Amino acid sequence: MKNRIRRENNLGTDDIRSLVPRIALPAMLAQFVSVFYSIVDRMYIGNIPEIGETALAGVGICGPIVTMISAFAAWIGVGGAPLMSIKMGEKNRQGAERILANCFLLLLGVSVVITGLAYLSADTLLWWFGATETIFPYAKAYMSVYISGTVFAILSLGLNQFITCQGFAGLGMCSVILGAVCNIILDPVFIFGLDMGVVGGAAATVVSQAASCIFALCVLFGKRVPVRITRVRSLDGRICRRVFLLGLTPFLIILFDNILIVIQNIMIKQFGGSQSDLLLTCNTIVQSFMLMVTMPLSGISAGTQSILGYNYGAGNGRRIIDAEKQILKVAVIFTTVMFLIAQCGAGIFARIFTGEAQYIEMTEHFIHIYTLGIIPLAVQYVFVDGLTGMGIARLALPLSFFRKAVYITMVVYLSVRFGAAVMFWAEPVSDVVSPIVSTIVFLTALPKLLRKRGMQLAQKEGAATF
Repeated sequence: MKNRIRRENNLGTDDIRSLVPRIALPAMLAQFVSVFYSIVDRMYIGNIPEIGETALAGVGICGPIVTMISAFAAWIGVGGAPLMSIKMGEKNRQGAERILANCFLLLLGVSVVITGLAYLSADTLLWWFGATETIFPYAKAYMSVYISGTVFAILSLGLNQFITCQGFAGLGMCSVILGAVCNIILDPVFIFGLDMGVVGGAAATVVSQAASCIFALCVLFGKRVPVRITRVRSLDGRICRRVFLLGLTPFLIILFDNILIVIQNIMIKQFGGSQSDLLLTCNTIVQSFMLMVTMPLSGISAGTQSILGYNYGAGNGRRIIDAEKQILKVAVIFTTVMFLIAQCGAGIFARIFTGEAQYIEMTEHFIHIYTLGIIPLAVQYVFVDGLTGMGIARLALPLSFFRKAVYITMVVYLSVRFGAAVMFWAEPVSDVVSPIVSTIVFLTALPKLLRKRGMQLAQKEGAATF
């Protein structure tokens, strides 16, 4: 009797030219939808009568804390999913199930700990992250409600990686779309209909994350996917160490992205003068647009890690090279489209959040600057996430840190030397310099990595034959 479970995509045999788009596009759309409902959240908040711009700046201050919470989901989800893909490539289903079960327990445990820590430290963090006396009340109101949904946020984001890495990118996309639709419907109801304001925006987000979480749990406990969550009595220390080591790269990338935003807010607060609150609001809108670039781009590069991990586990170097070429092609097309949208439609995007002419004009100018280097940024994402997908964290992490270091250095230097408004040039500088370095490292290291993997598998086969 045939196995009733049918893979949506066969990572080891499907034609690469069609496989990559089938995996990348749903993952990209899932992230795009995820960003969209975050933007809808901010759009409604920014249009609250009388307090919109100030409330929007408050939600922007919450951004680093929200992203820090998602960083822990990425630590375990992105750390465990490539390892599971490699086991599947090795045809070791039992090993893949052990990894999934351990990661599920880790996600549960981390979500409980982070919830407690967030409640204890939220006020202090908001002040550290650049809140002013005017903005703080709105930031605190939003954050207090958002933290209550931490377990849903971490589980939905983390578990979705284990759906996508099995070739079910469509199901992963459905999980995100479900949350997005819920959020889009509930936002106006809670914010305006029930007159909950900023608190309503946070409450709508929590309910939406709960819906996505339930969907992901149903998939991974059900019979649709070949590797499901099974019972595990205790955590396996060896598996946990490997997950945390590999997941450290995406975790630190997200963490340092937060640090960058925090440094931006601090520089604005210190060197923005009388325009500090204005610049904080504009920066929130600029960062919202940038999320429309980086999150879908991450969906392309991280979503296709399953292809690289599976074939790395199988020792199929030719498919890895072909896949990276196709992934890079899709990523460059996406960033080129977003570059054109940024340069031609930045003003329209700014008007979604505010009707104030001064805010719109300044935000449009900053978006034009901030997105000048996003086309080469595709190279950075594809190569760094490609190394992570093959379990090569020792190369991925330094390359990511290099980009952050360039950015932080430029933000501080430009702010101190020329004023806070000039710091937006730091992004295009880092987006051009870093891909050049990453390309040199990747093209030098990949042939050596593939040869080494081939030798490892040959030794295993020889030992088994003997």
